[in-house]
Amino acid sequence: MKNFFNSMTVSAGKDPIVVVIDAGHGGRDPGKVGVNGALEKDVNLSIAFKLRSLLELNDIKVIMTREDDNGLYSATDSNKKNADLNKRIEIIHSNNADLAVSIHQNSFTEEYVKGAQAFYHAQSQDGKRLAEIIQQQLKETLADGNHRKAKSNSNYYMLKKTECPFVIVECGYMSNNEEAALLVNEDYQEKLAWGIHLGIMRYLNERENKK
Repeated sequence: MKNFFNSMTVSAGKDPIVVVIDAGHGGRDPGKVGVNGALEKDVNLSIAFKLRSLLELNDIKVIMTREDDNGLYSATDSNKKNADLNKRIEIIHSNNADLAVSIHQNSFTEEYVKGAQAFYHAQSQDGKRLAEIIQQQLKETLADGNHRKAKSNSNYYMLKKTECPFVIVECGYMSNNEEAALLVNEDYQEKLAWGIHLGIMRYLNERENKK
């Protein structure tokens, strides 16, 4: 796939743009378990690595919240889930991220439900715009008839606590037989990463053009 956005990135002499990619779950927390036995934490990390590679081709400085199968908590933490989420937020803030994207997978009781969807905090206009662009780029890249729209959410902990534009991308439903099979497919993961990367680059360039 050709990289269309290389000419639109940061010009020489400017501080690099920093994007944090958060691969959800990890360690003792597998996330969702697919109908095919796949673990969400593994799918998340695989897509996150592919997304990092694409962004780095555009001279984006990418920070990963995790690069292996470990949670972000210590053995002494009484509430490991809370400690894990707070550490992810700390990584985003300490690196002064221009934006952050968290990679996740979805699940539902009804097998027929499927489709990627981006979530943003209801009070974040920048987050909303980033989510809308990512949603559109995923729709165009996957061309799978997905009519979902970017959706606001005020309850997700990381959406509430993250200060920079932040989007959670639920890449698909591991409870859907067809989508669960696609989500462990390397080519499909590349497509997902490509669509998310296009959304990020479009957002960044739109932001630069407003300055």
